Amino acid sequence: MLLALALPGFCAGIARAVPATRTLKISTWNLEWLLDEQAPQTRTAPIDRPRRRQADYGQLAALARRLNSDVTGLQETDSPASIGRLFPADTYRIVVSDDHVLQKTALVVRAGLPVQRNPDITALDTTAPAAPHHLRSGLDITLGSGNAQLRVLVVHLKTGCWDDPITQTQHACPVLFRQFAILSDWVADRAREGGAFAIIGDFNRRLNPHDPLLAQLARATPLDLVTANKASPCQGGEYFIDHIILGGPAIGWEEPHSLQVMNVPQGLGSNLSDHCPVSITLRLPAPPAGHA
Repeated sequence: MLLALALPGFCAGIARAVPATRTLKISTWNLEWLLDEQAPQTRTAPIDRPRRRQADYGQLAALARRLNSDVTGLQETDSPASIGRLFPADTYRIVVSDDHVLQKTALVVRAGLPVQRNPDITALDTTAPAAPHHLRSGLDITLGSGNAQLRVLVVHLKTGCWDDPITQTQHACPVLFRQFAILSDWVADRAREGGAFAIIGDFNRRLNPHDPLLAQLARATPLDLVTANKASPCQGGEYFIDHIILGGPAIGWEEPHSLQVMNVPQGLGSNLSDHCPVSITLRLPAPPAGHA
């Protein structure tokens, strides 16, 4: 098991020991072009994308059951119908962004957990309106109620700027830098509200405690990058690009040493996913006296 690490200096003064009786497992998983093969839009997908057979869906559904997460942010999927083949509707509620692109962000929430949808963060699509290809919006959801309410933003950011310096002015980096500025505004809004929040998803960036982009996000409030200074056992032990970032009271809810990566088999004739689910467990605060 990997160990979660709070960012040095970013979490000063925030208590981590919170009395609690309930837990919430949160995961993020890029599903690598999980599409409805019967949908007309699928014809526009790249020809070299994975094409799943029934056996592949069976394996992915088995992985989802083994993941057994309460809240899972998904990337690279198109619809509730596709997601429902992995996460059945009688067990989970599925929310998908309203983007007019094939690769959407989504959130799968265990049935019974209150869900409130906020407007998508469409500003993360920094392309011009007439551009032939658009970027993905952030899916913004408020979960739970009372003192255990958690605001979750699911993102899938621009690829290609893995660890370049902020002086890089070519390729994908300027786009990614603009997206981080938009995320910084979202974090600042959450800081003003004072509630618990998390940003989860595929950042396409090997974030670490010294990355100026992470420091930009943390300008308004302390943050906890739970994947900090860790290498993923998925894909040969590279540093994470799939991250979970906690802010506000959620930092104090994190269960120590709960960071996990579930291995997804690669190759062997299967078309599963080139990403592995990344998860942590939060220990939610107990409701106030007199509230069940």
